[in-house]
Amino acid sequence: MSAEATNPATAGPVAPTAPTVARRKSRPRIDLRRLGRAALLGPTTRGRLPAAIGHVAEAHRAHHPDADLGPLRRAYLLAESSHRGQMRKSGEPYITHPLAVTLILAQLGAETTTLVASLLHDTVEDTEVTLDQVRDQFGEEVRYLVDGVTKLEKVDYGAAAEPETFRKMLVATGNDVRVMSIKLADRLHNMRTLGVMRPEKQARIAKVTRDVLIPLAERLGVQALKTELEDLVFAILHPEEYRTVRELIAENASRADDPLEEIAEEVRAVLREADIPAEVLIRPRHFVSLHRVSRKRGELRGTDFGRLLVLVNEDADCYGVLGELHTCMTPVVSEFKDFIAVPKFNLYQSLHTAVARADGQIAEVLIRTHQMHRAAEAGVIALGNPYTAPEEQSAAADGERADPTRPGWLSRLLDWQRAAPDPDTFWSTLREDLAQDREITVVRPDGGTLGLPEGATCVDAAYAQYGDDAHACIGARVNGRLARLSTVLHDGDTVQLLMGQDPASEPSREWLEHAHTPAARIAIQRWLAAHPVADDQSEEAQAPAEGQGPVEGSGPARPAAGAPAERPPAADVIVDMPGAAVRLAGCCTPVPPDAIDGFAVRGGVVTVHRAECAVAERMRERGRTEVGVRWGDNAGCRVTLVAESFGRPHLLADLTEAMALEGAEIISATVAPPTEQRVHHSYTLQLPDAAHLPALMRAMRDVPGVYDVSRAQGPAS
Repeated sequence: MSAEATNPATAGPVAPTAPTVARRKSRPRIDLRRLGRAALLGPTTRGRLPAAIGHVAEAHRAHHPDADLGPLRRAYLLAESSHRGQMRKSGEPYITHPLAVTLILAQLGAETTTLVASLLHDTVEDTEVTLDQVRDQFGEEVRYLVDGVTKLEKVDYGAAAEPETFRKMLVATGNDVRVMSIKLADRLHNMRTLGVMRPEKQARIAKVTRDVLIPLAERLGVQALKTELEDLVFAILHPEEYRTVRELIAENASRADDPLEEIAEEVRAVLREADIPAEVLIRPRHFVSLHRVSRKRGELRGTDFGRLLVLVNEDADCYGVLGELHTCMTPVVSEFKDFIAVPKFNLYQSLHTAVARADGQIAEVLIRTHQMHRAAEAGVIALGNPYTAPEEQSAAADGERADPTRPGWLSRLLDWQRAAPDPDTFWSTLREDLAQDREITVVRPDGGTLGLPEGATCVDAAYAQYGDDAHACIGARVNGRLARLSTVLHDGDTVQLLMGQDPASEPSREWLEHAHTPAARIAIQRWLAAHPVADDQSEEAQAPAEGQGPVEGSGPARPAAGAPAERPPAADVIVDMPGAAVRLAGCCTPVPPDAIDGFAVRGGVVTVHRAECAVAERMRERGRTEVGVRWGDNAGCRVTLVAESFGRPHLLADLTEAMALEGAEIISATVAPPTEQRVHHSYTLQLPDAAHLPALMRAMRDVPGVYDVSRAQGPAS
């Protein structure tokens, strides 16, 4: 029996066949072989519930006291009569399999429709029952679920290892994750009875379960199934390590003292004193969890074999318990995590903390409500029927159906599987996506939200929000500040994506380095594949041209044909040093009516700086001779402006056109190669009138993609 594969809220355990150590207060496993005999030989008096599904009915009524058991009775009778005479490879009557699958789901709190479909899930595939018969007797919803599971059966086991069959498996779930819930319970029972198969087939099925079905169970939040499947796979693929862990559990169970029980008693006393109604349980670690802990910590101590689970009635009580434990016991603050305020993507909510004993042993503590615990164990199964009346459903963002069994990650999965160019790409991205074990939520400026995997960047957010239109993204603001597209996002960040207006916009190849979601990577790869770079363009690819951000080299640009030659500044400066030549400093390019200072340099030249220029400040500190200077009557001037922009097609052309329309002549320009789609420009301009400078800077800022324009400043040191 898996150490964590029990649901305290149900009538019995969900137990694997792997050999384990007997545990305190555990219930005996239900003998499905005996139930099979009862199904074949037992009484089926008209109107009465067959004895074979008594355990299913008991578990179902524990979660749904008012459930109508009539459909269950009729579904069982149809399944039993259809499968009569069929046997499993284990030698059991075949009906024991749908009974076991249905019992697993009933213990997790599945609603009646799911249980009916579970009893019938093999009838269409393995008997003469048709989908039309299922619809006529049980309705369209049951027919849909049975059809979905039947399609999944066709891609099971050996064939399921092929990429294309997994694509079909995902599509077969459609818009109702209850199909996958039945499939997971079906796989769990098959894994429990896998011992009758050849070792090589056991290993193949275990690897498929490990690579795809266990991550899907994790994503759906069905921890009771996920942990038991993990243990069963562990026993098959790593038998030596499994035996070692089993021996450690047996050795710990034989100890006279139990430090976890001692800490549990202390916690109970603290909560009684604080008058907080709570149930304090010891939750043993399952085999895989204990194996991970042993690899991380080395030699195991008594408190490593389990965790304390504190169940309360209200959300506020969770924080009350936390406060009492941190006040009255020794907390390990680094272990604190709040998954109530920020739930995991798979519905999981809980407070995590840890307390230390005087001997140095540390006990991990989980604090949650009873409702949170049901959701933690059963995930989407605990949410019931998603197809409730419209008035009972809440509206979802962007018009998506408010189906609680269709979490955001699954919607994204279904979207990008359609866009994947080939099965191999789908397979690799599926495994990468399922490997993500945490999701973050970022907020859009309009108040909507985007769900992204942990580690996602602004590139991922762009494709999550805009799809292929994200090719035109030129930048982002994160929490109000300009950010690179490579910026990693965190839970709760506000993200504003800046989009270019040019329909010819295209993504940068370097975006692939920062794209972590399948949707982003597939969209970028698909565009790059459709727009290959020719060999004679390879040099441009190394330093992208206008399509990837304007680049004209890292040095001063040569004036184009017909451009004005460099000439002395037109601004008139009066100097209090007769005969001295005047030179406007290139570091700060002063223009009227800037406050200015002059300094005598070699050759009888006076350099004129803006009063706040850092270079001028250093010249004062070094004792340079200051010369009085002031502006004359000539209004023309030369100025150096620095522009910061995001790379996009035709940006340089739009920017130079804006400068020309304001009457500015470009004397020289320097455009640095783009860094993560951000481009630094420097322009020395001749203006007919310094009064036009503010209007020129505004016009440059108004060019799409330009986010800052400033006067050049001298270096600080």
